Amino acid sequence: MTTLISSLALAAWAVAIAVCDCRSRRVPNTLVGAGLCAALVASLMHAGPAHLGIVQALAAAAVGLAALMPFFVLGVMGAGDVKVFAVLGAWCGMQPLLDLWIVASIAALLHSLVGLIAIRIRSHEWVGRRTNSGGIVTGGRSGTPYAACLTMPALVWLAFQMMPGGPQ
Repeated sequence: MTTLISSLALAAWAVAIAVCDCRSRRVPNTLVGAGLCAALVASLMHAGPAHLGIVQALAAAAVGLAALMPFFVLGVMGAGDVKVFAVLGAWCGMQPLLDLWIVASIAALLHSLVGLIAIRIRSHEWVGRRTNSGGIVTGGRSGTPYAACLTMPALVWLAFQMMPGGPQ
């Protein structure tokens, strides 16, 4: 029962992160902190979806943070994206982190390509008019919602964890 509750907490947190990131391209620190606290409480009871202990959860969070920190330092990723990946480490453990990162990166690439195609189409529609095609803008917001790209494969991972006979 506690695993179900913690899994529902992870799902709710992931959806909240995705919604915030898609709407404003920002991830509130309070939401990141709440996700980390919930993951650590679940790990204290070995009740998270990955059944991690506290040391495993903290280690995976540190690996998640360290893995994406260079991208933040280089200015190609926001701090919220890095923190979300650390929290996903605390929830999911180290093993799925690489897979989550790869799937999220493919999703971000597809998002960027669709944005570039949309800019190209708009620029042809407005031939002779001045257009602003300097960056990817979706609904008035620029960039790719990478935290949302990270949480979506995490939800798929969670669904596989919750399947009867699935990895436990």
